[in-house]
Amino acid sequence: MAASVWSGYLTFGLISMPVRLFSGARGTRVSFHMLHRDDLTRVKQQLYCPNDQRVLERSEIVKGYEYRKDEYVVVEPEEIKKIEPKTAKAMEILEFVKHQEIDPIYFESSYYLMPEEAGKKPYALLTRALEESGHVALAKLAMHNREYTVFLRPYGGGLMLHTMYYQDEIRTVPNFGERHVNLKEAELKVAHQLIEALAAEWEPAKYHDTFEENIKKLIKARLEGKEVIPIERPRKAAPPVDLMAALKQSLAQMENKKKGPQRAELPPRGGDMEAQKKKSAAATRKKSVKKAA
Repeated sequence: MAASVWSGYLTFGLISMPVRLFSGARGTRVSFHMLHRDDLTRVKQQLYCPNDQRVLERSEIVKGYEYRKDEYVVVEPEEIKKIEPKTAKAMEILEFVKHQEIDPIYFESSYYLMPEEAGKKPYALLTRALEESGHVALAKLAMHNREYTVFLRPYGGGLMLHTMYYQDEIRTVPNFGERHVNLKEAELKVAHQLIEALAAEWEPAKYHDTFEENIKKLIKARLEGKEVIPIERPRKAAPPVDLMAALKQSLAQMENKKKGPQRAELPPRGGDMEAQKKKSAAATRKKSVKKAA
C-alpha cells in the first residue's frame, strides 16, 4: 500500500476514530532531465551564495520571510512545529451540508480517508449515515504547514476527503458573467437540441491526454531514427456571422455522426421482384376503382 500523507483522529460528536489519508489522484506526465547540450551530461542545480561566492550545503540553508526589501525574519522548523493547531492530529467535523451547495470552484485535492482497525465500525456508521442523508461533512485539517477546510463524502463504500480553497483565495474577473446580448428563443431551442445531441453518460476512461501520447511517439521516433511527423494545426476559428445558421449546421453534423454510415438498399432479387410488381399492379387497380366510384 502507498504511504499515507496524514494520520490522526477523525472526531464526530463524542465519537473518535483513528484514520489515515492517502492521495486520491496524481497527474502523470513524461518528464525530461536538464542536460548539457555539448556532451548530454545531466547538470546539477546548486545553492550558491553570491555574498560569499561559494556553493552552500543543504545544512546551511534556513527559511526566512521578507518583511522589507532584502530584510528577512528567520523561522526555524521547530518553531513552526510549536504553533501547529490541534487539527494537525485531530480532524473535527464541524457541520453537515448538502453536497449541491458546494461550488466546484472551491475543490482543490482529493484523498482517500481510511480507518485504522479500531475505527472501522464508527467509520462505517458515518459513511452509511452520509449515504442515506445526502449530506457531506465539513471539517478542518492541518497538514503540509497549512490548515484546510475539507469535506468528506461517501465514495465507493468509503469516504473521500477533498481539500478546499478559502473564500479569499477565490479570484474574481471584472465583467465576468455579465450578459450584454439579447438571445432569440429560436436560437436557444436549437442550442438545447445541440446539447441533447451531445448528451452522454460520464465515462472517464474514454478521455486521455493526446499531447502526452504525441510526446511518447516523438521520443519513439527519435530512438528509431525516424522523421518526426508534425500534427496538422487547426484553422483559426472565426466568430459565426449567422449564429442561427451555425447552430443548425452544428446540429446536423452531430446527428449525422450519431447515425453513422447508412446502408444502401439492395434491389429486389428474383421472386421478390415479381412479388413487388404484383403489389404495384394491385395498388394501381384499387386507385382506378376508387376514381370510377
